[in-house]
Amino acid sequence: MTSTLELVLIFLASAVLVVVVFRMIHLPPLLGYLLAGIAIGPHALAWIPESREGSYLAEFGVVFLMFSIGLEFSLPKLFQMRRNVFGLGFAQVAVTLAAGMAACAAADIDWMQGLVLGGALAMSSTAIVVRMFAERLQLETPHGRQVLGVLLFQDLAVVPFLILIPALALGGEDLAPRLVFALGKAGAVLIVLIFLGQKLMRGWFHIVARRRSHELFILNVLLITLGLAWLTDRAGLSLALGAFLAGMLIAETEYRHQVEEDIKPFREVLLGLFFVTVGMQLDLRVVRDNLALVAFLGVVPVLFKLGLVAALSRAFSGTPGTALRAGLALAPAGEFGLVIVALAAGLGVLDREPTQVVSAAMLLSMLAAPFMIQYSDKLVLRLTSSEWMLRSLELHRIAVQSLATEGHVIIGGYGRTGQNLAHLFEREGIRYVALDLDPQHVREGAAAGEPVVYGDSTRRDALIAAGIGRAGAMVITFADTQAALRILHHARSLNPGLPVIVRTLDDDDLDKLIAAGAAEVVPETFESSLMLASHALVLVGVPLKRVVRRIRDVRSNRYSLMRGFFHGESDESDVGDEAREQRLHSVRLEGKSYAAGMALGDLRLETTGASVTVLRRRDARISAPPPDTTLEEGDVVVLLGNRDQLQAAEMRLLRG
Repeated sequence: MTSTLELVLIFLASAVLVVVVFRMIHLPPLLGYLLAGIAIGPHALAWIPESREGSYLAEFGVVFLMFSIGLEFSLPKLFQMRRNVFGLGFAQVAVTLAAGMAACAAADIDWMQGLVLGGALAMSSTAIVVRMFAERLQLETPHGRQVLGVLLFQDLAVVPFLILIPALALGGEDLAPRLVFALGKAGAVLIVLIFLGQKLMRGWFHIVARRRSHELFILNVLLITLGLAWLTDRAGLSLALGAFLAGMLIAETEYRHQVEEDIKPFREVLLGLFFVTVGMQLDLRVVRDNLALVAFLGVVPVLFKLGLVAALSRAFSGTPGTALRAGLALAPAGEFGLVIVALAAGLGVLDREPTQVVSAAMLLSMLAAPFMIQYSDKLVLRLTSSEWMLRSLELHRIAVQSLATEGHVIIGGYGRTGQNLAHLFEREGIRYVALDLDPQHVREGAAAGEPVVYGDSTRRDALIAAGIGRAGAMVITFADTQAALRILHHARSLNPGLPVIVRTLDDDDLDKLIAAGAAEVVPETFESSLMLASHALVLVGVPLKRVVRRIRDVRSNRYSLMRGFFHGESDESDVGDEAREQRLHSVRLEGKSYAAGMALGDLRLETTGASVTVLRRRDARISAPPPDTTLEEGDVVVLLGNRDQLQAAEMRLLRG
């Protein structure tokens, strides 16, 4: 019998392995979790038998998934996207649900199972689609906004299924009253929590936040999430519904973003383990015996949803290209479909064999989802004749703005930073062309007579149309390192001598961007520090010329003076990878320290990756001490490097 510890270790080992492999091949880890679950489950390698412990982990995964969806629930956001959410999204879910129930009725499957299967069929993968759209900078495109609206409605549509499925599981002749009673209970809970819970939630979070304890804050979030999940479960509803309500209540407070960051590690880990448990439930023997049916259910619903979404997109004023791209993104099944099927199977609403077949078909379509999105542009250009004309018109508009210009500046991104930059160029009489993917930026800027056009600055053809071969410079105003690297690659091949200025949030990728060809990299954190320092120096009496010279020296040395800082408990990583962050660390040499009495160069600290920035000896500070400097007892050596490099250098100084 497998112990609980062994079960957890197998879960974690398989999860780590698949994440590494799927990251290497640039596929969503979610698919890897599913395949790992199939492999280690009781129906394949049988490393983990069927057990209640595994299902507990799956339930916690769903709880945190629904909590994060609740955090995204925002009334202003819903109102802003109401046409896509309640128009396109509602139509897609309603028609797909009706079609699924009709198909089940034709196959002589009872209406309860048809309702569950139709609801599962209506879902698409939020995790896969949103992540790939973000990586491809497509979230603000016309098809991106349609897809996000549909996904948001699908997320909300899961909530009624979480209420209905437990009531369906009880069956009996009084099913209709029970369903009405379940919906009534859910409505009552929702009304009470919305009108009373928000005030209580905000007041309680104020009390907790004033304690200034990060541990207490996280514990409080876990308590509220699991506590409300327990309350709704005791009320005869579901754990996931309570978690969704908890997220929705916190979303209306000013602590929403902090909660999102704190809960993210728990959510990702437990959600990954949930999908491992979903994969474990798949019996490959049943799939083998019903292979033709699995293939049929894996292909036909995808084609149906593709056609339906494309038709609805056209009905909601989408171009043929937009409609086809939206259909390709939303056609495959999604994780919430698996959640609905797993919940129904666990409560006995679905029989075992149909569950296995449907789950296998959904997994098959989810495996195809990344490839459908990746090759959507090529498919659209091949299948939609008008797309060539629209693409040509887009490039034509860009070319019209740049055709008569030479030595102009191309601005990538026309947000607040790009607009401020453009206005300064205009004051100086410098011509520019701005590219942006936000239609509202483009529409309002163009209406004001500014040379801004709709275009993706990461695309080679858009840069050619913007006249990159004749341009005098390019400025990337959005802080996205991967997008900047793609632009730099195109710029280097199209105009090797073009100076490109790149904006970043900090210095993490500064060297990488410079190596890729950036003429200047402007880290926001450093520039804000320089501005503060320049004002302070002038106010305390330092001559303006000297201040300007100091600032210029810092910039010309690529901010080396400002690289790294002393970390404390209040310093949280914004990028989630603290091991790579450059930081400063002070090491005091005591009498027994290995380095005391040795020359700095003999220690070969450069082999650890760290460097010495300052040596403090009694009241003197020596910046960048030379290699022949002999270290003495009581010296303080200030090191610069990432966490691992600093640990290795400190060990070298103290123990050799």
